[in-house]
Amino acid sequence: MKTQIDRANILRSLHIKGDPLVLFNIWDAGSARVVEEAGARALATGSWAVAASHGYSDGEELPLDLVLGNLRRIMEVVSLPVSVDIEGGYGKSPSEIQGVIGRVIEAGAVGVNFEDRVIDGKGLYSIEEQCSRIKAVHKAAREASMPLFINARTDIFFRHDNVAHNDSHLKEAVRRAVAYAKSGADGLFVPGLKSPRYIEKLCQLSPLPVNLLVLSYPIPAMQFARLGVARISYGPSPYCQMMDELKKAAHKAFSNYFLNLTYSNY
Repeated sequence: MKTQIDRANILRSLHIKGDPLVLFNIWDAGSARVVEEAGARALATGSWAVAASHGYSDGEELPLDLVLGNLRRIMEVVSLPVSVDIEGGYGKSPSEIQGVIGRVIEAGAVGVNFEDRVIDGKGLYSIEEQCSRIKAVHKAAREASMPLFINARTDIFFRHDNVAHNDSHLKEAVRRAVAYAKSGADGLFVPGLKSPRYIEKLCQLSPLPVNLLVLSYPIPAMQFARLGVARISYGPSPYCQMMDELKKAAHKAFSNYFLNLTYSNY
């Protein structure tokens, strides 16, 4: 049986530029088991879907205890490496974040998504502030003797429409990638980036393997490999697809029932 450190090393080895790790994001133990059985090489939660499945909004509205409880249930039913979307770390100060990451590791995760968006405020943390926060995540992992994969998310592109992306956004993303790498990050997650030209350029310039989000992209997901992407995430799409099918099935069941009830009254 693989240890947690074994799973952490496996997750790290799967990030290959041009041969991306595909993560069809999960939200609970049931979805984790299904995706594992479908042939996944690793698993990752998405904060939006996890929150929605519990009746909460995204943005750390879901209590941390529920996040960790959900993670523990996932770990009980799968054998693959699991990365958890911890949003902004459920804390502002490095000491708060360090404590949270320690609990995340205790619950079994071998990777985290950690973003630079100010959860209950506006905009992004400055590079200096976010580097301090990433260092706290790295320190917690080091003290736990766990090679935790820190997937540093930046919302530079997510905050702007695709047509508004420009060279200044790319330069800012590269600056953050370099600084985050020096602070202990292992990957760069750039949701919202859709331009093939900018994707390829970022993959060339980033010292960290690049992670993209498949969400209404104008290019096929498989093209990401040719552009140099090392990780592909599906985010909330799997959960939304399932909920759409559930809604359709429920609507059909109710419609059939009331239709039959109407005819039986004649």
